[in-house]
Amino acid sequence: EQPIFTTRAHVFQIDPNTKKNWMPASKQAVTVSYFYDVTRNSYRIISVDGAKVIINSTITPNMTFTKTSQKFGQWADSRANTVFGLGFSSEQQLTKFAEKFQEVKEAAKIAKDKTQEKIETSSNHSQESGCETPSSTQASSVNGTDDEKASHAGPANTHLKSENDKLKIALTQSAANVKKWEIELQTLRESNARLTTALQESAASVEQWKRQFSICRDENDRLRNKIDELEEQCSEINREKEKNTQLKRRIEELEAELREKETELKDLRKQSEIIPQLMSECEYVSEKLEAAERDNQNLEDKVRSLKTDIEESKYRQRHLKVELKSFLEVLDGKIDDLHDFRRGLSKLGTDN
Repeated sequence: EQPIFTTRAHVFQIDPNTKKNWMPASKQAVTVSYFYDVTRNSYRIISVDGAKVIINSTITPNMTFTKTSQKFGQWADSRANTVFGLGFSSEQQLTKFAEKFQEVKEAAKIAKDKTQEKIETSSNHSQESGCETPSSTQASSVNGTDDEKASHAGPANTHLKSENDKLKIALTQSAANVKKWEIELQTLRESNARLTTALQESAASVEQWKRQFSICRDENDRLRNKIDELEEQCSEINREKEKNTQLKRRIEELEAELREKETELKDLRKQSEIIPQLMSECEYVSEKLEAAERDNQNLEDKVRSLKTDIEESKYRQRHLKVELKSFLEVLDGKIDDLHDFRRGLSKLGTDN
C-alpha cells in the first residue's frame, strides 16, 4: 500500500449506544491518509494515534462524505459499523479531503466494475467450457484423454458459481448497510437542524431576558431614588414631630401661666370683696384683669392656632404614612418580580 494523500485532523466516532453524540477518538490532531493497495486494487483511509489504529476504513462506491459544517465532515463505514467524523483546522483542508474522497470513490467504483467484468468473463469462460463438455464426451470414443478434461471442468464451474453467490450476498448486505447508514445520516442531519433551531431560539430568549433585566435594573434605580426622596420626607416629618413636641410643651407652659393668672384673678376678686375701701386699687386690679383677660384671649387664640397647626401636622403625617406604605407595597412587588426574574435567568443559564 502506498499513501496518495495525507492531512491532519481531529478524529471522532459516533456513539454506538445513542447513535447521536460524537466521541473523540484522538486527544489531538493526528495524521489521516489515503492508501492505495496495488495488489487488491482497493483504497483505504488510515489514521494511527501512537500505536493505536483509530481509522481503518475501506472506501466503497456506495460511501458518501458529507460536510456538516465549515470545518467538519463525516462518512459512514458499514463494514466497521460506525460513522467517522473529522474536524479540520480550516475549510480549505476539509474541501481538499472531500475532493480526494470523491476522486478515490470514483476510482474504487472503476476498480469494482473491472473486477465485476473479470468475474463475468471468467463465468462466461466457465459456461463455454461447460457447453463443450458434451462434444468432448462424444469424442471420447476416439481419444480417451477428453474424459479428464470433462472431469476438471465441472468443479471449476461449481467454484465460480459459489464465488458469484458469495459476491452477490456481500453486495446485498453492503446495499442494505448503505441504506441503513443513509437513514442514520438523515436522522443526524435532522437532529443537527433541530439543535441549530433550539440554539437560535435560546439565543433570542437570552437577548430578551437581557433587555428585561436592563429594564428592571433601570426601574430598580428609579425606585431607589424614590426611596431616598421618601427618606428625606421622613426626616422632614421627624423634624415636624419635634416642632410639635416643642409646641405642646409651650402650650402646657401657657396653660400653667393661665391657671396662675386665674388664681391671681380669684385672689384679687376676693380682695375686692373684702376691702371695699380699696376701690381705686380694685380699678387698677380691674384694668390689670382686663389686660390679663386680653392676654388670656390672645393666649387662647395662640392655643387654637397651635392646635390647628398640630392637626394639620398630624394630617400631613398620616398622609405621608399612607403614601410611604403604598410605595413600600409597590417596592415589595417589584423586588419579588426581580427575584423571580433572577431565578428564571439562573434556570435558563443552567439549561444552556
